[in-house]
Amino acid sequence: MRFLRAGIPLLFFCVMAAASGARAYPLDGYDDTGIIRLEGYRIAQQNSAGKVLPFGAMLSTRSIDLALTDHPEFSLPPLDAAFSARLREALGADADAWGVAVLDLTEAGEPVYAAHQETRMMNPGSVGKVLIALGLFQALADAYPDDLGARQRILFETQVEADGFIRRDHHEVPFWQPGQEEIEHRPIVLGDTANLWTWLDWMLSPSSNAAGSVVLEQAMLLAEFGRAYPVPAEEAATFFRTTPKRELSRDLVSILQGSVRRSGLDPGVLRQGAFFTREGKRRVPGGKSWASSRAWMDFLVAMEKGALVDPWSSAQLKRLLYLTQKRIRYASAPALDTSAVFYKSGSLFKCRTEKGFVCEDYAGNVWNFMNSIAVVESIRRSPKLRYLVVVNSNVLRTNAVEEHRALAARIHQVMEERHPPPVVAVPAVD
Repeated sequence: MRFLRAGIPLLFFCVMAAASGARAYPLDGYDDTGIIRLEGYRIAQQNSAGKVLPFGAMLSTRSIDLALTDHPEFSLPPLDAAFSARLREALGADADAWGVAVLDLTEAGEPVYAAHQETRMMNPGSVGKVLIALGLFQALADAYPDDLGARQRILFETQVEADGFIRRDHHEVPFWQPGQEEIEHRPIVLGDTANLWTWLDWMLSPSSNAAGSVVLEQAMLLAEFGRAYPVPAEEAATFFRTTPKRELSRDLVSILQGSVRRSGLDPGVLRQGAFFTREGKRRVPGGKSWASSRAWMDFLVAMEKGALVDPWSSAQLKRLLYLTQKRIRYASAPALDTSAVFYKSGSLFKCRTEKGFVCEDYAGNVWNFMNSIAVVESIRRSPKLRYLVVVNSNVLRTNAVEEHRALAARIHQVMEERHPPPVVAVPAVD
């Protein structure tokens, strides 16, 4: 059965698609990636006279750069006591339930780092999907270390059909074709076919668990078959059916943890351990996932240095994280509207029966994990603010979406206090 969100004209689908999650990649990226919904979003923005997306979502692909490529030896500076105290103050009375890290890169050559409970571990939820993307880019680099054109062709030309690894997932993803007046939003079903770029987009944008498992499946196949990839569906199915599960688990670790280690990061504190669907976990047994805000900050720094696999892979991943749709959670704070935001979030909550308590989404009373990683670049002010931020929280019985949105506004205010725009003198009037 196919589900159609009827009655949503193309002009307005960007706004109405918020329930499916935030979208990423610059709107001019369709020709390079084949992610067709980008063209639909671009048309919608054009036809709406610029009212659909915030100013910060309108960067071109060419204008997205990595901040630290000229500083390959960069490492996080020591904690700044005053900055950390101000960050701790912004967390309020529930500070003990948060782990936060902020790196201020606004003034070139003078980075400042602040954190609160930066080593506090938490299940990263869907933020862990960025490590699946890292694993795929590492497998591409292993197959074609000196041929970026070949990597691009694999991502663009490889058509992947949804198979049993997608079972089961409720997340909806966008489907659109030129000429359609409406966009379809529905869960991925068996037989849906798209190129690898689109599967990456579905995984990181609406955060589809089905897409996450398909991308991880393809990363394992690419690592196994190298330049013979892509292989026919029958051969891929035979590989997963006949390879002993112990070997598959070892391959999984190589993809998810080996790529982290090879990018100079520590999989002991930054770990995605398994597939995101039940069927994926059944076919390829995995392990647990955990991360700290400091570990995710190291990841973002490596991306800005071009050290996630290599500069090309780092740049592609940053573009995939660029928000080009109505923003959610931490990124939805109005204070960030004029900023470019490169973002991924993830949540995991659980409830139990409690007198007087009604369980709601993102407000668990057993655990209520919410994770956000973001690069914020305020492009409509001088000096241009640029900072990296990582937030994890476990504030029970409270809507974590609203908590993260409010914290984003407070952190942005702290950043503006640190870098007030220059005061323009007004001539005296006689």
